[in-house]
Amino acid sequence: MSAATDNSLEVRAPFDGALLAELPRQTEADLEAMLQRARALHRDRDAWLRPGERRAVLLRAAEIVDERKEELARQAAAEGGKPLVDSRAELTRAVNGIQVAAEEIPRLVGEQVPMGLNAASQGTLAYTFCEPLGVVAAVSAFNHPFNLIVHQVITAVAAGCPVIVKPASSTPLSCLALVEILAEAGLPPGWAQTLVCSIPVAEKLVTDPRIAFFSFIGSAKVGWYLRSKLAPGVACALEHGGAAPVLVEPDADLDDALPRIAKGGFYHAGQVCVSVQRLFVHQQVLDRVLVPLVEAAKTLEVGDPLDPETEVGPIISHGEVDRVHAWVQEAVSLGGKLLCGGHKLSDSCYAPTVILDPPDVARVSREEIFGPVVVVYPYSDREEAIRRANQLDFIFQAAVFTRSLDVALDCARRIEATAVMVNQHSAFRVDWMPFGARSSSGLRLGGIGHSMRDMTAEKLVVVRSPSVWP
Repeated sequence: MSAATDNSLEVRAPFDGALLAELPRQTEADLEAMLQRARALHRDRDAWLRPGERRAVLLRAAEIVDERKEELARQAAAEGGKPLVDSRAELTRAVNGIQVAAEEIPRLVGEQVPMGLNAASQGTLAYTFCEPLGVVAAVSAFNHPFNLIVHQVITAVAAGCPVIVKPASSTPLSCLALVEILAEAGLPPGWAQTLVCSIPVAEKLVTDPRIAFFSFIGSAKVGWYLRSKLAPGVACALEHGGAAPVLVEPDADLDDALPRIAKGGFYHAGQVCVSVQRLFVHQQVLDRVLVPLVEAAKTLEVGDPLDPETEVGPIISHGEVDRVHAWVQEAVSLGGKLLCGGHKLSDSCYAPTVILDPPDVARVSREEIFGPVVVVYPYSDREEAIRRANQLDFIFQAAVFTRSLDVALDCARRIEATAVMVNQHSAFRVDWMPFGARSSSGLRLGGIGHSMRDMTAEKLVVVRSPSVWP
Protein backbone atom coordinates (compact mmCIF):
# COMPACT_ATOMS: atom_id res chain seq x y z
CA MET A 1 0.00 0.00 0.00
CA SER A 2 1.37 3.42 -0.86
CA ALA A 3 0.31 7.04 -1.07
CA ALA A 4 2.06 9.54 -3.29
CA THR A 5 2.45 13.26 -3.73
CA ASP A 6 4.34 15.01 -6.50
CA ASN A 7 7.53 14.92 -4.45
CA SER A 8 7.31 11.90 -2.15
CA LEU A 9 5.98 8.36 -1.81
CA GLU A 10 4.58 7.06 1.46
CA VAL A 11 5.10 3.33 1.89
CA ARG A 12 2.40 1.91 4.14
CA ALA A 13 1.77 -1.59 5.44
CA PRO A 14 -1.20 -3.16 3.61
CA PHE A 15 -2.40 -4.84 6.80
CA ASP A 16 -2.95 -1.79 9.02
CA GLY A 17 -1.81 1.22 7.00
CA ALA A 18 1.18 1.89 9.28
CA LEU A 19 3.70 4.27 7.72
CA LEU A 20 6.89 2.33 6.96
CA ALA A 21 8.85 4.98 5.07
CA GLU A 22 8.55 8.18 3.08
CA LEU A 23 10.74 8.26 0.00
CA PRO A 24 11.58 11.11 -2.36
CA ARG A 25 10.17 10.61 -5.85
CA GLN A 26 12.69 10.99 -8.62
CA THR A 27 12.08 13.31 -11.54
CA GLU A 28 12.69 13.22 -15.28
CA ALA A 29 15.98 15.01 -14.64
CA ASP A 30 17.00 12.27 -12.20
CA LEU A 31 16.06 9.63 -14.77
CA GLU A 32 18.09 11.37 -17.46
CA ALA A 33 21.15 11.32 -15.20
CA MET A 34 20.63 7.61 -14.54
CA LEU A 35 20.28 6.82 -18.23
CA GLN A 36 23.39 8.80 -19.14
CA ARG A 37 25.37 7.03 -16.46
CA ALA A 38 24.16 3.56 -17.42
CA ARG A 39 24.63 4.19 -21.14
CA ALA A 40 28.16 5.51 -20.59
CA LEU A 41 29.09 2.39 -18.63
CA HIS A 42 27.93 0.14 -21.41
CA ARG A 43 29.52 2.18 -24.18
CA ASP A 44 32.91 2.13 -22.44
CA ARG A 45 33.94 -1.46 -23.11
CA ASP A 46 37.10 -1.06 -21.09
CA ALA A 47 34.92 -0.36 -18.06
CA TRP A 48 32.86 -3.54 -18.40
CA LEU A 49 32.84 -5.76 -15.35
CA ARG A 50 34.72 -8.96 -16.05
CA PRO A 51 32.98 -12.29 -15.33
CA GLY A 52 35.14 -12.94 -12.29
CA GLU A 53 34.35 -9.49 -10.88
CA ARG A 54 30.63 -10.01 -11.35
CA ARG A 55 30.76 -13.44 -9.79
CA ALA A 56 32.67 -12.17 -6.75
CA VAL A 57 30.16 -9.35 -6.20
CA LEU A 58 27.20 -11.72 -6.38
CA LEU A 59 28.70 -14.31 -4.05
CA ARG A 60 29.44 -11.59 -1.49
CA ALA A 61 25.91 -10.17 -1.93
CA ALA A 62 24.47 -13.63 -1.26
CA GLU A 63 26.47 -13.79 1.96
CA ILE A 64 25.19 -10.38 3.09
CA VAL A 65 21.56 -11.25 2.31
CA ASP A 66 21.97 -14.52 4.20
CA GLU A 67 23.38 -12.67 7.21
CA ARG A 68 20.40 -10.26 7.20
CA LYS A 69 17.66 -12.69 6.20
CA GLU A 70 15.46 -12.12 9.22
CA GLU A 71 15.59 -8.32 8.98
CA LEU A 72 14.92 -8.41 5.23
CA ALA A 73 12.11 -10.97 5.61
CA ARG A 74 10.35 -8.80 8.19
CA GLN A 75 10.68 -5.76 5.94
CA ALA A 76 9.26 -7.69 2.96
CA ALA A 77 6.39 -9.02 5.08
CA ALA A 78 5.57 -5.55 6.39
CA GLU A 79 5.51 -3.80 3.01
CA GLY A 80 4.05 -6.62 0.89
CA GLY A 81 1.75 -8.42 3.33
CA LYS A 82 3.12 -11.91 2.72
CA PRO A 83 3.13 -13.83 6.03
CA LEU A 84 6.46 -13.93 7.80
CA VAL A 85 6.81 -17.69 7.40
CA ASP A 86 6.56 -17.28 3.62
CA SER A 87 8.71 -14.13 3.53
CA ARG A 88 11.44 -16.06 5.30
CA ALA A 89 11.16 -18.71 2.60
CA GLU A 90 11.36 -15.95 -0.03
CA LEU A 91 14.63 -14.69 1.44
CA THR A 92 16.06 -18.20 1.52
CA ARG A 93 15.16 -18.50 -2.16
CA ALA A 94 16.73 -15.12 -2.84
CA VAL A 95 20.06 -16.20 -1.39
CA ASN A 96 19.96 -19.33 -3.53
CA GLY A 97 18.92 -17.29 -6.59
CA ILE A 98 21.89 -14.95 -6.24
CA GLN A 99 24.21 -17.94 -5.89
CA VAL A 100 22.65 -19.57 -8.96
CA ALA A 101 23.25 -16.37 -10.96
CA ALA A 102 26.89 -16.34 -9.88
CA GLU A 103 27.33 -19.94 -10.96
CA GLU A 104 25.61 -19.31 -14.30
CA ILE A 105 28.15 -16.65 -15.30
CA PRO A 106 30.73 -19.18 -16.57
CA ARG A 107 27.96 -20.74 -18.71
CA LEU A 108 27.41 -17.57 -20.73
CA VAL A 109 29.45 -18.94 -23.60
CA GLY A 110 29.19 -19.24 -27.36
CA GLU A 111 30.29 -22.09 -29.59
CA GLN A 112 32.69 -23.00 -32.33
CA VAL A 113 31.14 -22.71 -35.79
CA PRO A 114 32.26 -25.49 -38.17
CA MET A 115 34.47 -24.33 -41.03
CA GLY A 116 36.48 -26.12 -43.68
CA LEU A 117 33.34 -27.76 -45.03
CA ASN A 118 33.70 -26.28 -48.50
CA ALA A 119 36.32 -24.49 -50.54
CA ALA A 120 35.26 -21.03 -49.38
CA SER A 121 35.75 -21.86 -45.68
CA GLN A 122 39.15 -23.53 -45.91
CA GLY A 123 41.76 -21.97 -43.64
CA THR A 124 39.06 -20.27 -41.55
CA LEU A 125 38.23 -20.40 -37.85
CA ALA A 126 34.89 -19.15 -36.50
CA TYR A 127 33.45 -18.94 -33.02
CA THR A 128 30.83 -16.98 -31.07
CA PHE A 129 30.89 -15.46 -27.62
CA CYS A 130 28.30 -13.70 -25.45
CA GLU A 131 28.56 -10.05 -24.55
CA PRO A 132 26.22 -7.81 -22.51
CA LEU A 133 23.25 -6.60 -24.55
CA GLY A 134 23.07 -3.10 -23.08
CA VAL A 135 21.12 -1.10 -20.51
CA VAL A 136 18.31 -3.05 -18.85
CA ALA A 137 15.11 -1.33 -17.69
CA ALA A 138 13.18 -3.40 -15.14
CA VAL A 139 9.68 -2.72 -13.86
CA SER A 140 8.66 -4.98 -11.00
CA ALA A 141 5.59 -6.16 -9.06
CA PHE A 142 4.67 -6.17 -5.38
CA ASN A 143 3.93 -9.80 -4.60
CA HIS A 144 7.51 -11.06 -4.09
CA PRO A 145 9.21 -7.75 -3.28
CA PHE A 146 12.71 -9.15 -2.76
CA ASN A 147 12.91 -12.20 -4.98
CA LEU A 148 11.46 -10.53 -8.08
CA ILE A 149 14.25 -7.99 -7.86
CA VAL A 150 16.71 -10.88 -7.74
CA HIS A 151 15.23 -12.17 -11.00
CA GLN A 152 15.38 -8.78 -12.70
CA VAL A 153 18.40 -6.96 -11.22
CA ILE A 154 20.74 -9.77 -10.19
CA THR A 155 20.37 -11.39 -13.61
CA ALA A 156 21.26 -8.11 -15.34
CA VAL A 157 24.33 -7.64 -13.15
CA ALA A 158 25.33 -11.26 -13.74
CA ALA A 159 25.03 -10.74 -17.51
CA GLY A 160 27.20 -7.61 -17.29
CA CYS A 161 24.42 -5.11 -18.05
CA PRO A 162 23.81 -1.80 -16.27
CA VAL A 163 20.26 -1.91 -14.89
CA ILE A 164 17.71 0.70 -13.81
CA VAL A 165 14.86 -0.83 -11.79
CA LYS A 166 11.50 0.71 -11.01
CA PRO A 167 10.02 -1.28 -8.10
CA ALA A 168 6.31 -1.49 -7.34
CA SER A 169 5.21 1.69 -5.59
CA SER A 170 3.69 -0.37 -2.78
CA THR A 171 6.89 -2.34 -2.10
CA PRO A 172 10.05 -0.36 -2.93
CA LEU A 173 11.93 -0.99 0.31
CA SER A 174 13.10 -4.50 -0.49
CA CYS A 175 14.38 -3.34 -3.88
CA LEU A 176 16.30 -0.47 -2.35
CA ALA A 177 17.79 -2.84 0.21
CA LEU A 178 19.04 -5.28 -2.43
CA VAL A 179 20.57 -2.57 -4.60
CA GLU A 180 22.33 -1.16 -1.52
CA ILE A 181 23.61 -4.64 -0.67
CA LEU A 182 25.07 -4.97 -4.18
CA ALA A 183 26.97 -1.72 -3.63
CA GLU A 184 28.19 -2.99 -0.26
CA ALA A 185 29.30 -6.21 -1.97
CA GLY A 186 31.52 -4.21 -4.32
CA LEU A 187 29.35 -3.38 -7.34
CA PRO A 188 30.69 -0.08 -8.73
CA PRO A 189 28.37 2.95 -8.89
CA GLY A 190 25.92 3.13 -11.77
CA TRP A 191 25.61 -0.58 -12.52
CA ALA A 192 22.36 -0.96 -10.51
CA GLN A 193 20.13 2.09 -9.94
CA THR A 194 16.69 2.27 -8.33
CA LEU A 195 14.05 4.62 -9.72
CA VAL A 196 11.22 5.56 -7.35
CA CYS A 197 8.97 7.67 -9.52
CA SER A 198 5.59 8.44 -11.00
CA ILE A 199 4.04 6.42 -13.83
CA PRO A 200 4.90 9.02 -16.52
CA VAL A 201 8.57 9.00 -15.50
CA ALA A 202 8.58 5.18 -15.50
CA GLU A 203 7.14 5.20 -19.01
CA LYS A 204 9.93 7.53 -20.14
CA LEU A 205 12.45 5.03 -18.80
CA VAL A 206 10.88 2.11 -20.64
CA THR A 207 10.45 3.92 -23.96
CA ASP A 208 13.89 5.53 -24.06
CA PRO A 209 15.92 4.38 -27.10
CA ARG A 210 19.03 3.94 -24.93
CA ILE A 211 17.37 0.89 -23.36
CA ALA A 212 18.42 -2.45 -24.86
CA PHE A 213 16.26 -4.83 -22.80
CA PHE A 214 12.96 -4.34 -20.96
CA SER A 215 12.00 -6.69 -18.12
CA PHE A 216 8.43 -6.40 -16.86
CA ILE A 217 6.49 -8.24 -14.15
CA GLY A 218 2.92 -7.07 -13.58
CA SER A 219 -0.48 -6.78 -15.20
CA ALA A 220 -1.07 -7.78 -18.81
CA LYS A 221 -2.74 -4.47 -19.58
CA VAL A 222 0.31 -2.46 -18.53
CA GLY A 223 2.89 -4.89 -19.89
CA TRP A 224 1.50 -5.16 -23.41
CA TYR A 225 0.93 -1.40 -23.52
CA LEU A 226 4.55 -0.69 -22.60
CA ARG A 227 5.80 -3.25 -25.11
CA SER A 228 3.93 -1.38 -27.84
CA LYS A 229 5.85 1.78 -26.89
CA LEU A 230 9.37 0.31 -26.96
CA ALA A 231 11.96 1.85 -29.23
CA PRO A 232 12.85 -0.18 -32.33
CA GLY A 233 15.14 -3.09 -31.59
CA VAL A 234 14.54 -3.24 -27.84
CA ALA A 235 14.18 -6.82 -26.59
CA CYS A 236 11.77 -7.58 -23.78
CA ALA A 237 10.48 -10.20 -21.38
CA LEU A 238 6.96 -9.90 -19.96
CA GLU A 239 5.51 -11.87 -17.05
CA HIS A 240 1.82 -11.37 -16.45
CA GLY A 241 -0.86 -13.39 -14.69
CA GLY A 242 -2.67 -16.65 -15.21
CA ALA A 243 -5.66 -18.64 -14.05
CA ALA A 244 -3.93 -21.92 -13.37
CA PRO A 245 -5.91 -25.11 -14.07
CA VAL A 246 -5.29 -28.10 -11.79
CA LEU A 247 -6.79 -31.55 -12.44
CA VAL A 248 -7.43 -34.13 -9.72
CA GLU A 249 -7.90 -37.63 -11.14
CA PRO A 250 -9.78 -40.40 -9.28
CA ASP A 251 -6.56 -42.31 -8.57
CA ALA A 252 -4.77 -39.29 -7.00
CA ASP A 253 -3.13 -39.64 -3.59
CA LEU A 254 -5.44 -37.18 -1.88
CA ASP A 255 -3.62 -37.21 1.46
CA ASP A 256 -0.58 -35.90 -0.39
CA ALA A 257 -2.42 -33.70 -2.89
CA LEU A 258 -4.79 -31.71 -0.70
CA PRO A 259 -2.25 -29.89 1.49
CA ARG A 260 -0.38 -28.91 -1.68
CA ILE A 261 -3.56 -27.70 -3.39
CA ALA A 262 -4.55 -25.63 -0.35
CA LYS A 263 -1.07 -24.12 -0.13
CA GLY A 264 -1.03 -23.35 -3.85
CA GLY A 265 -4.45 -21.71 -3.70
CA PHE A 266 -4.20 -19.60 -0.56
CA TYR A 267 -0.46 -18.86 -0.38
CA HIS A 268 0.10 -15.09 -0.14
CA ALA A 269 -3.69 -14.64 -0.21
CA GLY A 270 -3.75 -15.98 -3.77
CA GLN A 271 -1.64 -13.06 -5.05
CA VAL A 272 0.60 -15.30 -7.15
CA CYS A 273 0.55 -15.43 -10.94
CA VAL A 274 0.45 -19.25 -10.96
CA SER A 275 -1.78 -19.71 -7.90
CA VAL A 276 -4.20 -22.68 -7.92
CA GLN A 277 -7.36 -21.01 -9.20
CA ARG A 278 -9.40 -23.41 -11.31
CA LEU A 279 -9.53 -26.85 -9.69
CA PHE A 280 -11.06 -29.57 -11.88
CA VAL A 281 -11.99 -32.58 -9.71
CA HIS A 282 -13.26 -35.94 -10.95
CA GLN A 283 -16.77 -36.74 -9.75
CA GLN A 284 -15.58 -39.96 -8.11
CA VAL A 285 -13.46 -38.06 -5.58
CA LEU A 286 -15.35 -34.75 -5.42
CA ASP A 287 -16.58 -35.07 -1.84
CA ARG A 288 -13.22 -36.45 -0.69
CA VAL A 289 -11.60 -33.28 -2.06
CA LEU A 290 -14.18 -30.68 -1.08
CA VAL A 291 -14.59 -31.59 2.59
CA PRO A 292 -10.89 -31.37 3.56
CA LEU A 293 -10.25 -28.43 1.22
CA VAL A 294 -13.05 -26.41 2.82
CA GLU A 295 -11.89 -27.43 6.28
CA ALA A 296 -8.35 -26.35 5.46
CA ALA A 297 -9.58 -22.99 4.17
CA LYS A 298 -11.69 -22.41 7.28
CA THR A 299 -8.84 -23.14 9.68
CA LEU A 300 -6.17 -20.95 8.06
CA GLU A 301 -4.95 -18.15 10.32
CA VAL A 302 -5.60 -14.84 8.57
CA GLY A 303 -4.18 -11.56 9.80
CA ASP A 304 -1.01 -9.62 10.61
CA PRO A 305 1.78 -10.86 8.33
CA LEU A 306 4.36 -10.17 11.05
CA ASP A 307 2.62 -12.59 13.43
CA PRO A 308 4.50 -15.92 13.14
CA GLU A 309 1.17 -17.79 13.39
CA THR A 310 -0.37 -16.04 10.37
CA GLU A 311 -0.81 -18.25 7.29
CA VAL A 312 -2.72 -15.82 5.04
CA GLY A 313 -1.99 -12.11 5.13
CA PRO A 314 -3.75 -9.07 3.68
CA ILE A 315 -4.55 -8.29 0.08
CA ILE A 316 -2.33 -5.49 -1.19
CA SER A 317 -4.99 -2.73 -1.13
CA HIS A 318 -8.51 -2.06 0.09
CA GLY A 319 -9.65 -1.60 -3.49
CA GLU A 320 -8.40 -5.08 -4.38
CA VAL A 321 -10.29 -6.54 -1.40
CA ASP A 322 -13.46 -4.93 -2.72
CA ARG A 323 -12.81 -6.24 -6.22
CA VAL A 324 -12.28 -9.83 -5.03
CA HIS A 325 -15.49 -9.64 -3.00
CA ALA A 326 -17.43 -8.34 -6.00
CA TRP A 327 -16.19 -11.21 -8.14
CA VAL A 328 -17.19 -13.77 -5.51
CA GLN A 329 -20.65 -12.24 -5.15
CA GLU A 330 -21.09 -12.32 -8.91
CA ALA A 331 -20.08 -16.00 -9.08
CA VAL A 332 -22.65 -16.91 -6.42
CA SER A 333 -25.38 -14.84 -8.05
CA LEU A 334 -24.75 -16.69 -11.32
CA GLY A 335 -25.17 -20.10 -9.70
CA GLY A 336 -21.88 -20.97 -8.04
CA LYS A 337 -22.19 -22.57 -4.60
CA LEU A 338 -20.27 -20.81 -1.84
CA LEU A 339 -18.72 -23.51 0.34
CA CYS A 340 -16.73 -21.26 2.68
CA GLY A 341 -15.45 -17.71 2.97
CA GLY A 342 -17.00 -15.17 0.65
CA HIS A 343 -16.68 -12.22 3.00
CA LYS A 344 -14.26 -9.51 4.10
CA LEU A 345 -12.60 -10.04 7.45
CA SER A 346 -11.48 -6.41 7.48
CA ASP A 347 -10.73 -3.66 5.00
CA SER A 348 -7.45 -5.45 4.18
CA CYS A 349 -8.12 -9.18 4.69
CA TYR A 350 -10.44 -11.57 2.85
CA ALA A 351 -11.59 -14.96 4.10
CA PRO A 352 -10.14 -17.93 2.18
CA THR A 353 -12.94 -18.89 -0.17
CA VAL A 354 -14.03 -22.02 -2.05
CA ILE A 355 -16.73 -21.83 -4.74
CA LEU A 356 -18.24 -24.89 -6.41
CA ASP A 357 -19.06 -24.91 -10.12
CA PRO A 358 -19.75 -21.29 -11.09
CA PRO A 359 -20.59 -20.86 -14.78
CA ASP A 360 -17.90 -20.17 -17.34
CA VAL A 361 -19.18 -16.61 -17.81
CA ALA A 362 -18.37 -15.66 -14.21
CA ARG A 363 -15.24 -13.56 -13.83
CA VAL A 364 -13.78 -16.06 -11.35
CA SER A 365 -13.94 -18.61 -14.20
CA ARG A 366 -12.45 -16.53 -16.97
CA GLU A 367 -10.06 -14.01 -15.38
CA GLU A 368 -7.21 -14.05 -12.89
CA ILE A 369 -8.63 -13.70 -9.37
CA PHE A 370 -5.41 -12.70 -7.60
CA GLY A 371 -7.08 -13.29 -4.26
CA PRO A 372 -7.61 -16.17 -1.79
CA VAL A 373 -10.28 -17.90 -3.89
CA VAL A 374 -10.26 -21.45 -5.29
CA VAL A 375 -12.97 -22.43 -7.78
CA VAL A 376 -13.87 -26.12 -8.12
CA TYR A 377 -15.39 -27.70 -11.24
CA PRO A 378 -16.55 -31.35 -11.18
CA TYR A 379 -15.89 -33.49 -14.25
CA SER A 380 -16.39 -37.07 -15.39
CA ASP A 381 -14.57 -36.88 -18.75
CA ARG A 382 -10.91 -35.84 -18.59
CA GLU A 383 -10.86 -34.64 -22.18
CA GLU A 384 -13.79 -32.32 -21.44
CA ALA A 385 -12.02 -31.03 -18.33
CA ILE A 386 -8.89 -30.30 -20.37
CA ARG A 387 -11.00 -28.56 -23.02
CA ARG A 388 -12.44 -26.28 -20.32
CA ALA A 389 -9.00 -25.77 -18.81
CA ASN A 390 -7.71 -24.66 -22.22
CA GLN A 391 -10.53 -22.28 -23.11
CA LEU A 392 -8.92 -19.19 -21.57
CA ASP A 393 -6.24 -17.06 -23.21
CA PHE A 394 -3.82 -17.74 -20.34
CA ILE A 395 -0.87 -20.04 -20.94
CA PHE A 396 1.25 -20.38 -17.83
CA GLN A 397 1.70 -23.18 -15.29
CA ALA A 398 -0.79 -26.01 -14.67
CA ALA A 399 -0.91 -29.24 -12.67
CA VAL A 400 -2.39 -32.73 -12.52
CA PHE A 401 -2.61 -35.14 -9.59
CA THR A 402 -2.61 -38.80 -10.59
CA ARG A 403 -0.79 -42.08 -9.93
CA SER A 404 -0.93 -43.01 -13.63
CA LEU A 405 2.11 -42.21 -15.73
CA ASP A 406 0.00 -42.48 -18.89
CA VAL A 407 -2.53 -39.96 -17.58
CA ALA A 408 0.22 -37.61 -16.40
CA LEU A 409 1.93 -37.66 -19.79
CA ASP A 410 -1.36 -37.26 -21.63
CA CYS A 411 -2.24 -34.20 -19.54
CA ALA A 412 1.24 -32.77 -20.01
CA ARG A 413 0.76 -33.03 -23.77
CA ARG A 414 -2.82 -31.76 -23.96
CA ILE A 415 -2.97 -28.95 -21.40
CA GLU A 416 -1.99 -25.59 -22.86
CA ALA A 417 0.71 -24.43 -20.46
CA THR A 418 4.39 -23.58 -20.40
CA ALA A 419 4.85 -26.02 -17.50
CA VAL A 420 2.72 -28.88 -16.17
CA MET A 421 3.37 -30.09 -12.64
CA VAL A 422 2.61 -33.71 -11.82
CA ASN A 423 1.59 -34.35 -8.20
CA GLN A 424 2.64 -30.81 -7.29
CA HIS A 425 0.62 -27.60 -7.18
CA SER A 426 0.77 -25.13 -10.06
CA ALA A 427 2.68 -22.50 -8.06
CA PHE A 428 5.75 -24.72 -7.65
CA ARG A 429 8.99 -23.07 -8.69
CA VAL A 430 12.71 -23.29 -8.19
CA ASP A 431 14.79 -20.46 -9.53
CA TRP A 432 16.97 -22.33 -12.00
CA MET A 433 14.07 -23.89 -13.90
CA PRO A 434 12.42 -22.25 -16.94
CA PHE A 435 9.54 -20.05 -15.79
CA GLY A 436 7.36 -17.91 -17.99
CA ALA A 437 4.25 -17.71 -20.07
CA ARG A 438 2.79 -17.37 -23.53
CA SER A 439 -0.27 -15.77 -25.11
CA SER A 440 -1.79 -13.04 -22.90
CA SER A 441 0.18 -14.33 -19.90
CA GLY A 442 3.55 -13.10 -21.07
CA LEU A 443 6.53 -13.32 -23.39
CA ARG A 444 9.79 -15.32 -23.12
CA LEU A 445 10.84 -17.83 -20.48
CA GLY A 446 12.43 -16.53 -17.32
CA GLY A 447 14.43 -18.33 -14.68
CA ILE A 448 17.88 -17.17 -13.62
CA GLY A 449 19.92 -18.69 -16.43
CA HIS A 450 17.33 -18.04 -19.15
CA SER A 451 17.03 -14.36 -18.19
CA MET A 452 20.79 -13.91 -18.13
CA ARG A 453 21.14 -15.31 -21.63
CA ASP A 454 18.31 -13.06 -22.86
CA MET A 455 20.34 -10.10 -21.63
CA THR A 456 23.35 -11.00 -23.74
CA ALA A 457 24.07 -10.89 -27.47
CA GLU A 458 26.00 -13.58 -29.30
CA LYS A 459 28.85 -12.19 -31.43
CA LEU A 460 30.55 -14.07 -34.23
CA VAL A 461 34.28 -13.87 -34.91
CA VAL A 462 35.66 -15.23 -38.20
CA VAL A 463 39.44 -15.58 -38.60
CA ARG A 464 41.15 -16.45 -41.90
CA SER A 465 44.70 -17.57 -41.47
CA PRO A 466 47.08 -19.96 -43.24
CA SER A 467 47.76 -21.43 -39.81
CA VAL A 468 44.17 -22.62 -39.41
CA TRP A 469 43.65 -26.29 -40.12
CA PRO A 470 41.95 -27.64 -42.13
